Amino acid sequence: MASLSFLAALGGLTGVIWVTQALKDFDLLTSKGQSMLIFFSATSLIIPSLVMIIAPIALFAAVLFTLNKLNSDSELVVLSAAGLSPGRLLRPFAILMILVALLVGAMSLWLMPSSFALLRNLLSQIRSDFLSRVVREGQFTSLDQGFVFHYRERGPGGALRGIFMQDRRDPTRTNTYIAENGLTISNGSENYLVLEKGSMQRQTASNQDPVIVVFERYAIDLSQFGEDTAGAPLKPRERSTRALLEPNLADPYTRANIGPMRSELHDRFVNPLYALAFGMIAFAALSQARTTRQGRGIAIMSAILVVIGVRGLGFGVAALVARHTWAIGALYLFPLLTTGAAAAYAFGLPARLTRITRSAPRAGSPMAG
Repeated sequence: MASLSFLAALGGLTGVIWVTQALKDFDLLTSKGQSMLIFFSATSLIIPSLVMIIAPIALFAAVLFTLNKLNSDSELVVLSAAGLSPGRLLRPFAILMILVALLVGAMSLWLMPSSFALLRNLLSQIRSDFLSRVVREGQFTSLDQGFVFHYRERGPGGALRGIFMQDRRDPTRTNTYIAENGLTISNGSENYLVLEKGSMQRQTASNQDPVIVVFERYAIDLSQFGEDTAGAPLKPRERSTRALLEPNLADPYTRANIGPMRSELHDRFVNPLYALAFGMIAFAALSQARTTRQGRGIAIMSAILVVIGVRGLGFGVAALVARHTWAIGALYLFPLLTTGAAAAYAFGLPARLTRITRSAPRAGSPMAG
């Protein structure tokens, strides 16, 4: 029951959040003029990152649901009366927790960075292909805020005639290109627009007099207009775990972002531990037989608040790791201590310690000494 509940919760939550994220990228179909296949390919690449975050939450919900169902049907009362130990009850849930932790680890250490790298490359290709997909003949098309492209007509062989481009994305300068003809060419992963018989006018905020350059032939890298990131350094989340383990300190970008990379690396290793922590919190909340709905309701709300607090503090510690190396130990210790505390509560350790303390002989009593 717990496994099916986990799969249902994981699928439902992932689907809902994926739809909301996909709607944000709907401009791939509208303003970027891409096909449904490209749209689903791009948006599906975020699923590993969603599963990594949602799986521990889905596990928490599944364990709560299963134990609450057993409580409602009085099965836990019967099992407890039959002498079932908390360790025996935990066994199937522990197997599920370990499997979910392995799933989260695979997503965090391998699939998520790979999917982000693929998404980066796909978006680069989409943005650099805007001339053939988006711009329409005889229309002024805004490809980005402050960037307008226009051509009068398309000639033989895909040539563009009567080209006008204006780039005002940089508030300190405005570049305007006018050419009689133009042709797009590709050089591997790079795309260029070759303008013929035209001029380029540049006007800066500090100098109101424009600088005009007349040319016979001029090549423009289209990536600068499509926000292409092919030549930009990989972000920490786009780098493989091995690359984060062995950073190239000779690279200026790596040296400047060694803190975020350190935080990203350790966060990937810590993510599976939250599956164990969340599962144990849910088990500790409802593993003991409760005969009243009010008691179960309080336990469930308490468990939810604990999970929210634990994950929030975990994000805070991860942010500290980016600035301080001493926080690395706390990043791992926090979910491990949470798991241990939840297990101690589930096995009744606090109650046992209380009974031992109360039954200990007091000083001055006949039993003392």
